Amino acid sequence: MSLILDVTHERLPLAREFRISRGAKTHADVVVVQLHWRGFTGRGEAVPYARYGESIDNTLSQLNALAPQLTHIDDHARLPQLMQAGAARNALDCAFWDLTANYRQTSVGELTGLTPPAQCVTAQTVSVGAVAQMQQEALSLGQAQLIKVKLGPDEVVEKIRAIHHACPDSQFIVDANEGWSIDLLKEVAPQLKDLNVALIEQPLPVADDAALEGYECPVPLCADESCHTSDNLSTLKKRYQAVNIKLDKTGGLTEAITLYNTAKSLDFKIMVGCMVASSLAMAPAFLLCNDVDFVDLDGPVLIKNDRPDGFEIRHGVMRAPANLLWGTGISL
Repeated sequence: MSLILDVTHERLPLAREFRISRGAKTHADVVVVQLHWRGFTGRGEAVPYARYGESIDNTLSQLNALAPQLTHIDDHARLPQLMQAGAARNALDCAFWDLTANYRQTSVGELTGLTPPAQCVTAQTVSVGAVAQMQQEALSLGQAQLIKVKLGPDEVVEKIRAIHHACPDSQFIVDANEGWSIDLLKEVAPQLKDLNVALIEQPLPVADDAALEGYECPVPLCADESCHTSDNLSTLKKRYQAVNIKLDKTGGLTEAITLYNTAKSLDFKIMVGCMVASSLAMAPAFLLCNDVDFVDLDGPVLIKNDRPDGFEIRHGVMRAPANLLWGTGISL
């Protein structure tokens, strides 16, 4: 029996408008891959990202064009030769892992040697807005242990100060999404350190990264848009102290594991992050969260209605149900 590939586009309404420095969205547009083999099914979910030249249409086209070349469950090993890292390969790679686990009646954790945490603290996100609006959104998180604050270049310190006043015991990740300059970073970083900011994520545009070389920031800097796979870690080591591993950038769990191990060997701090998506997209990344510095997998909280058998996230603590929707070796 030949492998069967089904690819669909799903639009998932968000619980509230989500804003970063590049724009706002009210829905998460995701691509879901289902692989069928000898009565077993595996699923994967990915988010094409316009910042990387991806769209729903070109992701669907890429996957459908590849379908005739995928005839056997063992074709999983050929994906890096067939596709570039990105959302399309992520959805397919994760579907292959889930299919293999179901076919072999074991878990992806057993197949990869990864042990997921019993639970972990995930960052919860405050999106870009006016000072009072962002402060109120932070308050609504109920004194979360870790809050990720999306910030453009305006009123940086004022916004963090207001959020810190509302949540004095919380730790913060500031995510600039490439929206700052080196001069702004140098101006605000010392003040942010005093306001419980533990990490500044991608402050400069990727093309301006070299300006970070030689700068000793008082807050660790994390590469997000600048870090996709393990290929350029030696260069990033001169500029950043942490990397954000997202499966939509690595092209799936397979390369994410390589990036994780290589980054560990180079003494990077590690964040495991996500695009805005459901628990189906979070589940493969959750396997990497047992020994990392920061987890940012709050996608299911941002979705209005998460998928059945998804993660439970309460007060920032993330737990998987006994029958998680992906990777357990139990076909749902």
